[in-house]
Amino acid sequence: MLSTIANLRKISVILVKYSLLIILCFLTNRGFLSAATTPAQEMEMLLGAKTITYAQAARFVLEASDVLITGYPEVAFDLAVQRNWLPKELNASDTARLDRISLLLMRSFDIKGGLFYSLIGNSGYAYRELVYKGVIQLRSDPHMAVSGERLIFYINRIFSLYEGSQGILTKRGSLDSVEKTIKARWEELAATIAGIFKEQQIKDTTVEVAQEGVRITLSNINFLPDSWELPNAEKRKLNEIASVLSKIPNVRLFIAGHTTRIGTPEYLIRLSTNRAQEVANYLISLGACKKGNTVIVGYGASRLLIEGSTPEALAANRRVEIIILEN
Repeated sequence: MLSTIANLRKISVILVKYSLLIILCFLTNRGFLSAATTPAQEMEMLLGAKTITYAQAARFVLEASDVLITGYPEVAFDLAVQRNWLPKELNASDTARLDRISLLLMRSFDIKGGLFYSLIGNSGYAYRELVYKGVIQLRSDPHMAVSGERLIFYINRIFSLYEGSQGILTKRGSLDSVEKTIKARWEELAATIAGIFKEQQIKDTTVEVAQEGVRITLSNINFLPDSWELPNAEKRKLNEIASVLSKIPNVRLFIAGHTTRIGTPEYLIRLSTNRAQEVANYLISLGACKKGNTVIVGYGASRLLIEGSTPEALAANRRVEIIILEN
């Protein structure tokens, strides 16, 4: 009975965590849950999922471990892959496997392992460590698919076994302080960057508070055809952005490339990814951010802002977005 109560208490901590996420969504008027979806309903949907994807698992684990708050599972997945918390050969939509999820849990919650795990650090040894520590049942198949219920169970076990993982509410403070602190910080940062752009008369840029943090959009980027070499005009914009980013300790960035519909989907994904990478490389070269704190994604033409082939549509859709993530 006492064990059941303890388990329910731990799960309630995760539910409160999702309450924080919904407040952040309302602050930005771009919630990743519909108005009719509650934290309990989200948890219920996860509990009912017989299998989950690596993207879904990454989002939930990174949020539960206080690493990253995001409404986009692919953002969490990309960050996990870039930090080597998930193998690079995986796809975000692949069904999550227990040994790979074991590595994600070990790394996200910073759980220390034995000698072989410390030396090799692969998913197989991560699985063995969690079995040894009592997080995973002894006879579980390391290659089995992970359900939503299983994932919540493993996180609950980690909360139960490791006091250092229990500080979700303590770290983030009360709901009121979270709302005021995060909103004020994001709005101040967005206003600072927008003011610099205005003062320097830098065109084709917008700054706004987004769900994940502060989004800077560089539109109408005049890359040469079939090229991702940065034009000098874009470097000037990035120089100004870098001057702000360099003042943020351990800043984390999500950089997304977007294109028009001119080309095949495969070509546009590759082109947009390379362009986003070029922007990241330039910011890193300026000392604005660290390579390990930068997530790169190319969306091609899958997220058009304006349909059509008018000059306005082409300018809006040919863009790179730099999102300053919440630390």
